[in-house]
Amino acid sequence: MTVPSTYLQMFSTLNESGELCLELVEKPVPTPKANEVLVRIEATPINPSDQGVMFGWADISAASTSGNGSKSVLSAPVSEQGMRVMKARVGQALPVGNEGAGTVVATGDSELASSLQGKVVAVMGGSMYAQYRCVDAATCLPLHDGHSAKDGASCFVNPLTALSMIETMKMEGHSALVHTAAASNLGQMLVRICQADGVELVNIVRKEEQAKLLRDMGAKYVVNSSSDNFKAELTDAIHATGATLAFDATGGGTLASDILACMEAAASRTPGAYSIYGSVKHKQVYLYGNLDTSPTVLQRAYGMAWGVGGWLLPNFLAKAGTEVVARLRARVASELKTTFASHYTNEISLVEALDADTVRQYYAKHTGEKFLICSQK
Repeated sequence: MTVPSTYLQMFSTLNESGELCLELVEKPVPTPKANEVLVRIEATPINPSDQGVMFGWADISAASTSGNGSKSVLSAPVSEQGMRVMKARVGQALPVGNEGAGTVVATGDSELASSLQGKVVAVMGGSMYAQYRCVDAATCLPLHDGHSAKDGASCFVNPLTALSMIETMKMEGHSALVHTAAASNLGQMLVRICQADGVELVNIVRKEEQAKLLRDMGAKYVVNSSSDNFKAELTDAIHATGATLAFDATGGGTLASDILACMEAAASRTPGAYSIYGSVKHKQVYLYGNLDTSPTVLQRAYGMAWGVGGWLLPNFLAKAGTEVVARLRARVASELKTTFASHYTNEISLVEALDADTVRQYYAKHTGEKFLICSQK
């Protein structure tokens, strides 16, 4: 395979004028060092975490695209509040794209790097919305025979996040989970993992069709947050499972507080559990997403043994250590087309990812919709 001398890479820049620009920049193709490999990126997903860097606080409803082809530029205005929040990134061209997959087309001369020549690998490490990416060979996850780049494009963020939720549960002494936005690709993976591992899981969704989707997968506890009896139904599910740990993808509003209140209500059903300080068992909600950008509101009605905090996959993996990470990565590779299968509703090119109308489609983050960038299109 002939490797070109230059390639296109996507960057997001916030200008002092209050405008955010997303564009493709032509860069020289790097030569791999001893333990590096050059990957021809063929597929990379658009995750909510990617959009945080791509757009920040920009008003995508007012976005527009100028130019054509590889010279296309998406522009979107940023409010005064958004400029204050993103002050530290003004003038910086930030590369985007957390993960992807493709074929190794050149390597350094180390044994590990050389062994990956011609292999299809999955990669995580940023700067993935590009036609080529040079990375340390040790960060690559070689895919099994018969697995394509599209199969492996979402190998890391969703699979490792779902698996790490289970690891967090075990490390912190909990026995069951609550998960919001549960009909997402990640949520469906978590359902399959919990079924395989015998972990009780309470799934919170927003619509009845999402609830049906999960029930058809075999999910036992599915609660619709738009139901008039939401809190009572959530309390029943938490009482049945004993869940005292939740992962909330929405971030804003009162959902985290509602979950804690239902955990407390479930705990109070245990005879002799009453105390003016609430139940003794620690109840924890981790905010790992920001689907709701409004403030997180806590209406404290759940005693004193509780916590709300942020949870980020890279931070957890660094804490867990290399042995745990290796075990999780190996499981992802072996169950890529079953437990960790990802489904995409749209495939677009790097150029199409800058089209304002297309951006508004994937920015909407509709449950069950996932876009894949095919960088070589």
